[in-house]
Amino acid sequence: RNYDLKKRYFKENRNLHIVAVSQWIADFVGRSILADKPCTVIHNGVDIDIFSNRPVPSHKFSILGVSSVWNKSKGLYDFYELRKRFSCDEVDITLVGLSTEQLHNLPQGIRGVLRTNSVEELAGLYRQADVFLNPTYADTFPTTNLEALASGTPIVTYRTGGSPESVTSTTGMVVDKGDIEGTVEAINQIRTLGKAHFSKACRQRAVDHFDKNRCFEQYIDLYDSILGNTTK
Repeated sequence: RNYDLKKRYFKENRNLHIVAVSQWIADFVGRSILADKPCTVIHNGVDIDIFSNRPVPSHKFSILGVSSVWNKSKGLYDFYELRKRFSCDEVDITLVGLSTEQLHNLPQGIRGVLRTNSVEELAGLYRQADVFLNPTYADTFPTTNLEALASGTPIVTYRTGGSPESVTSTTGMVVDKGDIEGTVEAINQIRTLGKAHFSKACRQRAVDHFDKNRCFEQYIDLYDSILGNTTK
């Protein structure tokens, strides 16, 4: 009954226009009861002034993971497994967004940071990292990828949902879900090439596609087109 009601009400709404934050979601819309409704993809955006690519000197290759909540679906235990594959003397791993309990139970060799309300602190951690790792098993279009790009930090992510849409061959690498060996290989490729090899392209992609102000403008343009406005 719930489904039938939703289907009826959505069908009857002739003015309904759907915005998907990723092509992955838009593809689902096209296979749903909303398939006959217009749908536009407008990606999420970030503050490219706060998340900037000011260089930060580092003495050791650094892998960063960021999440508002850490659990199995966000790849927490994949980070635990990766810690076994890299020497602590050569590679640092930092996880941001942990709970107090998770912080106390971290495996040796992983630096933990509690959830922070300081955007400036978070931006600094992105800048310090040599690679941003997002081993997520469920996601729509993660903003963390965009924050990393704006900071000039290349990405390695799983082929999950809309996560790969923010990554190109010049800004990072995409591997299959749960492929630890593939993740290690991708990280080592970035390690060999160096962060500087990717930084300019990462920053440029964020500026061109994920500047929050440009994304806002896309919404305004969409509203204008729906309302038939020709002037702003």
